[in-house]
Amino acid sequence: MSWTCPTCDRELPWADYRHYCARVSLDSLFEGRSAELVLVFDRILAEVADWPKVLIGVTPNCIVFTRRVGFLIIRPMKKELDLKFYSNVPHPEKPVIKSVAAGKKFENHIRVSQLDDIRPGLFVYLRESYEL
Repeated sequence: MSWTCPTCDRELPWADYRHYCARVSLDSLFEGRSAELVLVFDRILAEVADWPKVLIGVTPNCIVFTRRVGFLIIRPMKKELDLKFYSNVPHPEKPVIKSVAAGKKFENHIRVSQLDDIRPGLFVYLRESYEL
């Protein structure tokens, strides 16, 4: 069961879930970015937002997708999106550009800049992170 913060109106997994407590417009993160980058984000959003119990929050620098905990963080950069997700094992292979230990899990990063970068394998990684 989720909880809505009375201050920022963000839907969160539970009442004392740590979060950035201020209203931030999703559009503000994409100001000055290419239309292609917005389409890339929209494609990822369309897939992941339909997964059960996914909550989406916007901070000044990124979009956070949570279920029980954060499983995907998308940070819009000038010409690409940095996707951070988690796994039980390291992923040293491409398209992952960085995979480092973070507690008992691994923090992984993929960068995407165009619709051609979004392949079915990407969603396999994201789903693995979602299911942790």
